[in-house]
Amino acid sequence: MQPTPDLWVLVALVGLPFAAAAATPLVARALGNRTAYYAAAVAAVCFGLVVTLAGTHGGAAVTWVGPLSVSLGFYVDGLATLVGALASGVGVLVFWYSAGYMRGEPGQPKYYATMLAFMGSMLGVVYAGDLVVLFCFWELTSVASFLLVGHYSDRRESRYAARKAMLVTVGGGLFMLVGFVLLASAAGTYSLTAMLAHPAATRAAVEQAGVLLPVLSLVGIGAAAKSAQVPFHVWLPDAMAAPTPVSAFLHSATMVKAGVFLLGRVRPILVGEQWTEIFVALGLLTMLVAAILAVCASELKELLAYSTVSHLGLIVAGFGFTGALGSETAVFHILNHAAFKAALFLVAGIVAHEAGTRAFDDLGGLRHDLPITAAVTVVAALGMGGVPPFNGFYSKELLFEASYEFAHHAGGIAWLAPTVAVVGSVFTLAYSLRFLSIFFGERPETLGHVHRAPWPMTGPPVVLAAVAGVIGLGGITAALGAPLAPVEEFVGWVVGSTLGPEAGAHATSFHYHLPTHLSPAVVMSAIAIGGGVLCFLGWPRVRWATRGLLDTLPVLRADGWYDRLVYGANHASTRVQRALWTGHLRTYAAWTFVGAVALAGFGYIATGVAVPTAGPSLSATLTVILAVAAIAAIAAVRAPSHVAGVMALSVVGFAVTVFFVLASAPDVALTQVVVETVTFVVFLVILDKLPSYYGRIERSRAAHDAVISVLVGGLVTVTTLVATNATPDTIASYFVNNTLEQAGGHNIVNVILVDFRGLDTLGEISVVAMAAVAVLTLIVMRERGETP
Repeated sequence: MQPTPDLWVLVALVGLPFAAAAATPLVARALGNRTAYYAAAVAAVCFGLVVTLAGTHGGAAVTWVGPLSVSLGFYVDGLATLVGALASGVGVLVFWYSAGYMRGEPGQPKYYATMLAFMGSMLGVVYAGDLVVLFCFWELTSVASFLLVGHYSDRRESRYAARKAMLVTVGGGLFMLVGFVLLASAAGTYSLTAMLAHPAATRAAVEQAGVLLPVLSLVGIGAAAKSAQVPFHVWLPDAMAAPTPVSAFLHSATMVKAGVFLLGRVRPILVGEQWTEIFVALGLLTMLVAAILAVCASELKELLAYSTVSHLGLIVAGFGFTGALGSETAVFHILNHAAFKAALFLVAGIVAHEAGTRAFDDLGGLRHDLPITAAVTVVAALGMGGVPPFNGFYSKELLFEASYEFAHHAGGIAWLAPTVAVVGSVFTLAYSLRFLSIFFGERPETLGHVHRAPWPMTGPPVVLAAVAGVIGLGGITAALGAPLAPVEEFVGWVVGSTLGPEAGAHATSFHYHLPTHLSPAVVMSAIAIGGGVLCFLGWPRVRWATRGLLDTLPVLRADGWYDRLVYGANHASTRVQRALWTGHLRTYAAWTFVGAVALAGFGYIATGVAVPTAGPSLSATLTVILAVAAIAAIAAVRAPSHVAGVMALSVVGFAVTVFFVLASAPDVALTQVVVETVTFVVFLVILDKLPSYYGRIERSRAAHDAVISVLVGGLVTVTTLVATNATPDTIASYFVNNTLEQAGGHNIVNVILVDFRGLDTLGEISVVAMAAVAVLTLIVMRERGETP
């Protein structure tokens, strides 16, 4: 039985980066470029807190929004520990690297403050034990990413990339929020801790409510948008406009892992046949499409961006497969990918920083100038390509095994899964070798002198490559009978947390090693490696073929649908604005009334409101008064002049006043008299400023206005019938019984206005006051206008 985590340790872990971010501007004044070490120290403390929580399991919470059963809750398990360690551990290395990369760069206080805030947001996502808390931190990661991607705000491409990342990830988050609400409504709680404690019961409740497929789809859209799955992969390549440390931190090890983390978090609750169909297809499609796009890349960070998308697809597909083998694939590749991909991003930064370019055509032979960086790249790039015995090989071998077992069991079209996995891996090795090739071959004549990178920039990728190398060597030692027990035990613990309590037996059964016998997975790996080498040897022709494929299928290109959607929306809004913003009051009034009728009508239809029937129950006197009001209203419409129209409107108003008097509502009648009198006087004052004749309108416009009038009248009638049918006796008796006791007043209307509806009345008074101030301002400034 594992101990329960301490709430205050979790609060300190999540809150420390935000507190450090708030203090960063002051620290930057004192430390200057050394602020990087301050941020690294904060990340190191967070990593230490993650380590102290590693042996615990369960939730800890305090009440936040009690009536909605929302708690400021946190949850610790193997998956949270893994991603939390990546967020803080890689953070230490990235901040250390930033000491060299960001030296002399403008905006360092903003950069470090935002990076720390992002780290806190990511830790909040990882350790969230409540759906509302998870969503809040989820959106904070998008906000921080927006600021970091757009760090170079004076560059157009940075602003474009930041805007794109924000629109896609936040838009996906809104879909996810709807999925969370549906999930919570079915489960009866927003607590993730409670759902994960009883995943089978939660799934049964979701199925019984009939919302399983909507929840899967909506949560899947949120995860796909954050983890850049097809077709939401459009934002990640452009996000490479950010500084390289940002790319290494957010877009390889942390933020893009939030989506796959979410899938791992809800997997014990939602896994099933539909889950597999959705996420296996999504993950493998993304893996293949992004690998093809990576082959077409012309510079280092672009290749790494598409490569990241492809590997995230591998992780999504792994979580999509049911059983322990699928979870092992996803969890192990989260660890492996963070190690080799963060290292490669930092390598790309070193190359760009020292060589002055990231273009493949301008690079080559860099092993002589950057020997340590070249050694790091060998370990990381071959791990990315899935070459044994490097670390990426083992998790890709697990993918082959899981996809083959899935196809063998399902048959038919399911055989596409191992086929796509192999083809995607062929391209993966090809572009990995292409990245590695910049350190070998001939040195281009256009490449100038390349300096050795400073130690703050060289050290972090060395550490990451060492981690990747140790994991890779563990497979060799395991084949020799000496497995790397800490890694296997840790990964096994994480895998157990993605399977749920009922499958906890798998928590200690994870093993990885070099293959010792022939199997379908080994054959698939051999095909992938052989095909990847052949593609690299024929690189010009392969690149020409893939670019031809993209020309044939432009839908695969990154920016097609996004640009058409966003700029199309801009053009559409411009056309709508021209249609609505005519400068005529009748246009504004017409669209306002139409919008109100449409929204209210949709609400009535969506909620299935039954409209009660009502027969006439008025006395003869009231009937006559209302008939007079109706005749006067028609006369106001048909009036040939302003004076006649105003007189007819006044008849309507005073007829309503008499109606209130006869209906025993003298207070309301008195208010109506005041309003009608003031309105009548105001109209008389301004009549001489208006044309003396209304003019004629077209029959089509008159018909249009008549239709709108009928719709508005119908809505008011329906609303009145529904409102008066809503237990009026209960409402009336409540006010009668509580007016004197709770408010100490005998005038029920006054008590309702001042006490029961006090805030509403205050708002109405504020509106009147603001209108009065506006009128007074216009009067005072009427002589200050510009002279024509």
